[in-house]
Amino acid sequence: MSNVEYDVIIGLEVHTQLKTQSKLFCGCSTAFRPLDPNTQTCPVCLGLPGSLPVMNRHAFELSLTTALALNCEIAAWTRWDRKQYYYPDLPKAYQLSQYDVPFSSKGWLDIAADDPQQPPRRIRITRAHLEEDAGKNVHDESGRGAESRVDLNRTGTPLLEIVSEPDLRSASEARRYLENLRSLLLFIEVSDCNMQEGSLRCDANVNLHIHNADGSRSATPIVELKNMNSFRNVELAVEYEVRRQAVQWEKTGQKIGDAPKQTRGWDAERSVTFAQREKEESSDYRYFPDPDLFPVTTTTAQIGAIRTALPEMPAARRERFQTQLGLSAYDAAVILDQGPELTAWFEQVAQLCGDGKTAANWVTQDILRDLNAASLTIAQFPITAQILGTLLQCITSDRITTRSGRDIYAALKKDAAEDRTIGVSDIDRLIAANGLEILRDTAALAAAIAAAIAAKPEAVQDFRAGKQHAVGPLIGMIMKQVAGADPKQVRELLIAAIK
Repeated sequence: MSNVEYDVIIGLEVHTQLKTQSKLFCGCSTAFRPLDPNTQTCPVCLGLPGSLPVMNRHAFELSLTTALALNCEIAAWTRWDRKQYYYPDLPKAYQLSQYDVPFSSKGWLDIAADDPQQPPRRIRITRAHLEEDAGKNVHDESGRGAESRVDLNRTGTPLLEIVSEPDLRSASEARRYLENLRSLLLFIEVSDCNMQEGSLRCDANVNLHIHNADGSRSATPIVELKNMNSFRNVELAVEYEVRRQAVQWEKTGQKIGDAPKQTRGWDAERSVTFAQREKEESSDYRYFPDPDLFPVTTTTAQIGAIRTALPEMPAARRERFQTQLGLSAYDAAVILDQGPELTAWFEQVAQLCGDGKTAANWVTQDILRDLNAASLTIAQFPITAQILGTLLQCITSDRITTRSGRDIYAALKKDAAEDRTIGVSDIDRLIAANGLEILRDTAALAAAIAAAIAAKPEAVQDFRAGKQHAVGPLIGMIMKQVAGADPKQVRELLIAAIK
């Protein structure tokens, strides 16, 4: 454990695959097919002599949408550059990217601070640029290390790289930034952000600013972290790397410039980072403008149309859920984290039942539990927003009790599991068939309450002596005598009669 005092400096590079049907510069499919390697390639994405690329206009429009959602400035024009390096998964020996003239820059994304009492932290976005993805090296996982193969299906897939300034100050902030960014990308529908399929990947640049005894600061060499396939692994890798650099500083005192930048991988099984290679500088890639592609221009009208079409951002929706619907910050975050489809579904339920908190309780507990148990999306769930919203409206209007509502919900799920068609009308049918409608006959309730008080004078005396639980048996007796009575109403009338 190090005793060094330091500030943590973190910048993230996020690569997200855009949701297009075809690749960035050719017509090959972008579908994820790991069991059919090298079946989605052509002379263009393989870089065969004589092939010429043509830019996918939709990919560029999705990139503009993302940049505007991230509050970036849009350049009037951009060009394509060849980033040259030799690696088995790059058949052309260069990657088409954007070097010194990215199409967007100077954006920002707000995240919650580590201290909930502090205002949100604004993380600056250096740039967002479009490039083509490389292929994938598939290594032998038997442990023998016998061979590695290359799958070029992914080669040429449109990839948006979003680079943050080194504004993040902790591993937890890095994770929140990624969570907020993923939520934004899902809501503007530019990517599916599936980390298991490689649609969202993250590299972290980490170093420390050491507090010296004389009041000066020394920066440790920057390390780039790779191979992190989940937000949790990003957080763990950064935490480990911070500790490692602090210990390394005490041993060597190396500052930026004393050692080359290093790329380290994350070993999730051992929970350590390990050296992979020295990190390349920009000059190592020998960038130069691609001669086969025209520069891309943007117009004020084009940018204005995309900006107007932007949906409500997750941060604004979270604020609205809390202020207008009365949701807790936690419930709002849970719902938004599920993505735009479930969020829209929840809003329909809340509107129908007229109570945001009730809708949130059911969605975050019952609905999410059942979706996860059955591995279903909300679009596949048999109980529609109209059905649940109508059922909850029966509860919020005191037509039925919450317990009766759960019984009806269970019955509807059972009918759906048995391939019966269910609809809103089934709610009325189940209420009537099971006598679940709350009784409003106060005369019958008054008679039952009087009979219960007369039958159990000891319980009445105990309640008057301060034993609140003593009314439980009395309520049970009344509920048995008056079918369909509202337990809440019974309790209120019973206590009034006893007093």
